[in-house]
Amino acid sequence: MNPFWQTSTTTFNILFLILISYPILGGIAWFVGVLCYKFIFKHQQREWVEIPKDIEPMITIMVPAHNEHVTIKHTIDYLMNELNYSNYEVLVTDDGSTDDTPQILQSLQEQYPKLRVIHIEKNKGKAHAFNIGLAFAKGELILSNDADTVPEPDALKKYVNYFIRQDSQNIAAVTANMDVQNRNKLIAKSQTVEFSSIVGIIKRTETGVFGGIYAYSGANTMYRKSALIDVGLFRQDRATEDISVAWDQQLRGWLAAFAPDIMFYMNVPETAKNLYRQRKRWAKGGTEVWLTNFSKILRHPLENIGRTLMFIDQSFSIIWSFFFWLSTIYFVGLVIRDLAANSGSELIHLLTMALVFVCFEMIAGALQLTASLIIDDRGRKFAYILFAPLYMLWWWIMNALTIVTTFIPAIKTILGHGSGTWVSPTRE
Repeated sequence: MNPFWQTSTTTFNILFLILISYPILGGIAWFVGVLCYKFIFKHQQREWVEIPKDIEPMITIMVPAHNEHVTIKHTIDYLMNELNYSNYEVLVTDDGSTDDTPQILQSLQEQYPKLRVIHIEKNKGKAHAFNIGLAFAKGELILSNDADTVPEPDALKKYVNYFIRQDSQNIAAVTANMDVQNRNKLIAKSQTVEFSSIVGIIKRTETGVFGGIYAYSGANTMYRKSALIDVGLFRQDRATEDISVAWDQQLRGWLAAFAPDIMFYMNVPETAKNLYRQRKRWAKGGTEVWLTNFSKILRHPLENIGRTLMFIDQSFSIIWSFFFWLSTIYFVGLVIRDLAANSGSELIHLLTMALVFVCFEMIAGALQLTASLIIDDRGRKFAYILFAPLYMLWWWIMNALTIVTTFIPAIKTILGHGSGTWVSPTRE
């Protein structure tokens, strides 16, 4: 056999084996990663220093809002009355709202002196609203806070602890641990399991093993203002400003921290349509970051090996999404062929192999989820393990679908045809 052809065949077989077992390998890898974080990672925040009121750093809580009349009053009332911190302001950037949001904010301003509002005439997106707000922010620490999100009462004190440590001078951002606020419907409860898995394992592994974070939690992350200025603020033509700025900052040498003990609570989509729309945006944003930084990582793969490994994992995730749908189409074709040929033995063999593979996927996923639910929030979410099968069923399929369907739009964005404008989800 031709040596070139033999090498190509071997490479293809290895790649095929990796792709077909990627979900299984991923579940096991994240499980091992969280053990590394728990027992090996030395830079965990274990003690909280009480900060006297007279030396509290000034914090600006930034709330970008667009058509948030259902949630904005509840969020502002909470931020004004429930936080155990004194030296802060709330700055709302109203990004061209066309509902009652401006009137609600005007009423709230009369009630709360600490509340400041900037009205932007035309909707240009969350990143644009955030960048405008930064010009007016008084704080050197900026907490991004979505209009449907509330942090725990001690969140600001805990955030500040990360920024006053002796080794914190190069920390650009601290991202908190997300939880679901609206758990009334089955689809929302399943996302409780999802967030626990993503936050409870993946971000711990990224922090403890890779030394970085793939994406901040845009709904509640505290930034060092100077670090945002250093990278030119948020990219306004990206679908997900939080993923984009995470890579921009860390490629500039800034550090990021995941704070599992700082909880915030957000509203999640309660219908399949809204959930799919949200995940399409996330998938598009992730692919945009992948395309933006491809050449940078390729030129200097050993400059930061942890970041390179995260990039490789993202690459496999994108490739696997296409592989999943192509192999699914091929599998359906084989089933139809065997049914048409009345080949019962071959059909049973085909279905058996598929069942074995799915079983291994479910075992790896269950291992990952169980570990995450035990370790996250001191095991308080473990009751939601009952919703794990639903999570594993739709998460893998929806993730693969959104990556494939947004790949071309992501390329268009990188070529200069992107837009950061946003449409608020349907609130209840």
